[in-house]
Amino acid sequence: MQSQEIIHIAGGPAYSEFRKEKLLGKLQTINKLIKDIHSEYIHIAWCEKKITENDKTTLEKILHYGPQSQILKFKDNAIITMPRPGTISPWASRATDIANHCGLYDIKRIERAVAVYVELKNKSLLSDDEKKTLSVLLHDRMTEVSIFDINEAQSLFSHLPPKAIEYADILQGGKQVLNDFNKNLGLALSQDEIDYLFNYFTSIKRNPTDAELMMFAQANSEHCRHKIFNADWIVDGKTQSKSLFSMIKNTHQLHPGNTIVAYSDNSSIVEGAEVNRFYPNQNGVYSDHKELTHFIMKVETHNHPTAISPFSGAATGAGGEIRDEGATGRGSKPKAGLTGFSVSNLRIPEFIQPWEKDIYGSPTRISSALQIMIDGPIGGASYNNEFGRPNIAGYFRTLEIKHDDEVKGFHKPIMLAGGIGSINHIHTKKYPIPPGALLIQLGGPAMLIGLGGGAASSMGTGFNAENLDFDSVQRGNPELQRRAQEVIDRCWQLGSQNPILSIHDVGAGGLSNAFPELVNDGGIGATFQLRAINNEEPSMSP
Repeated sequence: MQSQEIIHIAGGPAYSEFRKEKLLGKLQTINKLIKDIHSEYIHIAWCEKKITENDKTTLEKILHYGPQSQILKFKDNAIITMPRPGTISPWASRATDIANHCGLYDIKRIERAVAVYVELKNKSLLSDDEKKTLSVLLHDRMTEVSIFDINEAQSLFSHLPPKAIEYADILQGGKQVLNDFNKNLGLALSQDEIDYLFNYFTSIKRNPTDAELMMFAQANSEHCRHKIFNADWIVDGKTQSKSLFSMIKNTHQLHPGNTIVAYSDNSSIVEGAEVNRFYPNQNGVYSDHKELTHFIMKVETHNHPTAISPFSGAATGAGGEIRDEGATGRGSKPKAGLTGFSVSNLRIPEFIQPWEKDIYGSPTRISSALQIMIDGPIGGASYNNEFGRPNIAGYFRTLEIKHDDEVKGFHKPIMLAGGIGSINHIHTKKYPIPPGALLIQLGGPAMLIGLGGGAASSMGTGFNAENLDFDSVQRGNPELQRRAQEVIDRCWQLGSQNPILSIHDVGAGGLSNAFPELVNDGGIGATFQLRAINNEEPSMSP
């Protein structure tokens, strides 16, 4: 719309002197002509209509924070890093809220970009190809893009019309059409599943939609359904009495003492004791509440995302485990976390160990073991910390061996996320869902990220298209998750008046898995209004 306005407001330096020198050294290894770099924040405000000068002055005051802004004399060779179009950064969510609460209601969104200006020894200008080469070190492909003209930042706020549902024309094209959809969408469907879908839809004489195929793939992925772990095994011609999952559960079956819930909810529940819990009543007044309170314990892995993007993968691994705890029973309280990592040989530059000299390749999209251990622990710890939960334990292990002409290791790492929490004894069991019950999605909006995570994490590393691997990883927003947890807290703190009947976290399979699993466990069916989903990228098809 012509009445809309986009405003650019310069901020202070984006890098501390330490970070600047570290980044400068890396850039100089790529281009020896680089003399120095300069940086600044650029704030990009999207306004519904042209704002007044007074409002602009107010906005400039809000965005005046951190170190004092420096007027940069050198602004050539700009490489600008900004959030990926189709996403909204956690920083933007907070900044926009602050502006709106300060009366700037016409501001729909504020994003922050980082401009790096590269100064060359010969005073020349970089070509676009040279900028692209340097930009690899300046942005995280998972969450950001690099541009060379600040006017290109308008793409952050552009939205295409909603895409229509697409049909897989198997009635005309046969089973090959399903195979093509499977590959192009990264659905990770097995041949048995493709046969099942083909036979079902041809029997009802209807073509499946892309939404149905995506939903089926997520809800039935190995990540969500554990088909391999629950399968019957035949070893050396002998049918095994237990599946892999049964073997895991066998420990509990032999020693079930003190367990309230195991393998039937988002987290286990173990017997606790009667304790005083300190939280507010319905009037907001904090006081002691003597309750029989049980322990929640949970550990899970987040391997595929951490291999692709260590910081985001480990961060959302911790976040997913926190959600699992909060969604146990009819709502509970996460308290403390742990993170752990198993990776291949680190191969630290200038510190290569004797057993690390042989180098075996890995897919280019997979981060190195060293990069995982530099960024992963920080991602897990930062998410825990920003959510408000201490990360107090963990482990670290490296392994890469050659045996019988095979090399085994953890190129695809193990990223372990776990934690403990508390739950009121009256909330340990979910209730059946009655007809007419309201289904609520609590948390952030849908965006063009984290697509097909359940299916992507169920594939062998390197078998997915590279762009699908990157799209499949979520981005963390611990502050928004904390807000969602506060809502859950207010509910369970009502005790017997807790309005939550059943609750499920939205994890790797997204809403394709969360809502169907929620209503299935509640013993009922449901109708979902796809266009009613809070969606910040309306150009996506259902």
